[in-house]
Amino acid sequence: MSSSKRWAKVAAVAAAAALALSACGGGADKGTTDSTGAAGDGAPTGTLNLGVAYETTNYDPSTTSSALAMGSNWHVMEGLYEFNMATYEVYPALADGELKQVSDTEYEATLRADAKFSDGTPVTTKDYLESWARTTDATSIYQQFFAMVDSVEAKDDSTLVFKLKYPFANLAQRLVNVKVVPASSTQEEMTAFPVGTGPYKYESITDTAIEAVPNEFYNGSKPATVEKMHWDILKDDSARLSAALGGTIDIMETVPSALKSQVEGAGWTIQETPGYNNAFLMFNTSKAPFDKPEVRRAFHQAIDRQKLVEQGLAGDAVASTSFLPEVNPAYKKAATQFDFDTEAAKAAFADAGLTEITLITTDHAWIANLIPQVKQDLEAAGLKVNVQSMASSDLYANYADVDAATYDVAMAPGDPSVFGQDPGIIIDWWYGDNVWTQKRTFWQTSDPENYKKLRDLVAEASQLEGDAAKAKWGEAQDLIAENAPLFPLFHRTMITGVNENRVSGFKGIGTTGLEALGVTVK
Repeated sequence: MSSSKRWAKVAAVAAAAALALSACGGGADKGTTDSTGAAGDGAPTGTLNLGVAYETTNYDPSTTSSALAMGSNWHVMEGLYEFNMATYEVYPALADGELKQVSDTEYEATLRADAKFSDGTPVTTKDYLESWARTTDATSIYQQFFAMVDSVEAKDDSTLVFKLKYPFANLAQRLVNVKVVPASSTQEEMTAFPVGTGPYKYESITDTAIEAVPNEFYNGSKPATVEKMHWDILKDDSARLSAALGGTIDIMETVPSALKSQVEGAGWTIQETPGYNNAFLMFNTSKAPFDKPEVRRAFHQAIDRQKLVEQGLAGDAVASTSFLPEVNPAYKKAATQFDFDTEAAKAAFADAGLTEITLITTDHAWIANLIPQVKQDLEAAGLKVNVQSMASSDLYANYADVDAATYDVAMAPGDPSVFGQDPGIIIDWWYGDNVWTQKRTFWQTSDPENYKKLRDLVAEASQLEGDAAKAKWGEAQDLIAENAPLFPLFHRTMITGVNENRVSGFKGIGTTGLEALGVTVK
C-alpha cells in the first residue's frame, strides 16, 4: 500500500494534535543510586522525575504538535539532526556528521554506523524514506516545513540524497523535524507507543504518567544518564506546585509567575528563558468589519499590552513589537507599532460601525487571567464585549474549523518554536498554505494579494543568508504587522523550576516541553 493511502486516516489525528497548541525534591525511591548519587562506571543511575503541564493522546512523531509528546519524544526519537533546545544549535544525531553539500540544490546525509531501533532492528534508508513519506504526507501538519524539497532518495543502504527545488540555507534545521521510526510501524503504534533510535525508549505511557528507560542499542553521542525518566502529567498549576513542594518531582514545567516565590522558598532554582510562547488575537477576516486591517490594528491599540504583561503575567513577558520575538536572530522591530491609544481605537471602531463583539478564548489558566483587562480595555474603546471561554479543541472545532465560520475575534495561545527558531517555521505555522489561513483567519482568500506577497517574501528570505536574509525577513514582519489577521499581544518568558539539590546539568528552554538529555540526578 502506498504511504499516502496508508496514512490517509491520519488527518483527524493531525488536526486534533495541532490544537494542543504548552523542598527536598525528587522521589529517590523511584530509582537507586549510591551514597554520592554517582554510578561510578558512567552507567545511567537514579530516576529523574518531571512534572509537566500538558497532556496528549498522540505521540506520533510525524503528526503531533503536543508539548508533552514533543518533549518526551526528544529523548526517544531521533532525526538525522537534532537541536540542543536550550540554544537551538544543530548537531548530528542519526546522521554520521554534517550534511554534505553536492551543489546549491543537492545534499547527502549518511546514517550513523550500526544504528539500531530500541527493539534491536537495524536502521536502514528504507526506514528513513518511509518516515519521510509519513511526515510530508498531505495530511501531516509537518508537510509545510518541506516545500523546498523536490525529492529524497536512497543512494545506497546508508546514504540519502536530498534534491531541492531551490537553494535553501537551513535544510539541516528542517530535517530535525523528521523523526525516524521502523518502516513497519503502524499508525496506531506510532500514536500510542512509538519506537525510536534515541538514548531512551518508552517503557509505559498512560493518561497520567510516562516512563522511559535507557535504549541498550543506542550508539550515538547523547547516551542515557539516568536509569529511568518519569513524567507526571500535571496540567493543573497547583498540582505541579504540590508535587514540587512534596518532593515527588525534580523539575517543574511552566511555573506560574504567582508561584515563583513558593518554589524558590522550597530551595529550588527558578530558570527564566525568553521565548516564543504567546497569546495572540486572531480575526475572522471573512466577516466585516474584521476584513479591514485598520480595524484589526485598532484592537491591538485598544489593549494596554504593557499593563497586561505586568498585571496578568507579573512582568514575565515582553509586549510584542514584531511577529517574531526579540530573542529570534531574524527579529526586526516592525514598521507598524501598536502603542496603547484608546481614542484612536475608538475612532477606528466608530468609523467601521463596530459596537459589539464576541471574544472567544481558550480556557488555559494564564489566558483566563488576561480576559478581565482585555475586556475592560476594549469596552473603554467603545465596544460591548461578550466573552466565551472554552477548551482549545472546542474553540477550533466548533468556531473556526467549520464550513461557514461566524466568530468575530479569538484570543488563544501558541508556540511553534518546538519545531525550531527558523523564522520560516514560525511564520509558516500561522501564515502558510494551511488550516490557519484557509479556515481560521481566512486571510488567504480575504486578501489574496497580501497573502501572496508574504508567501513570496518567505520564499525569497529562505534562499538567502546573513544580512540579506535578515532584511527580507524584516519585510515579512512589516507586512504581517501592517495586516495583523493573527498577531501576538506579547511573547512569554518560559519559567522552569529545578531542584538543584537533586538535579545536575538541566537548562531551561524558551519553548514548551522539557529537555533533559545529559541531565543526572544526585
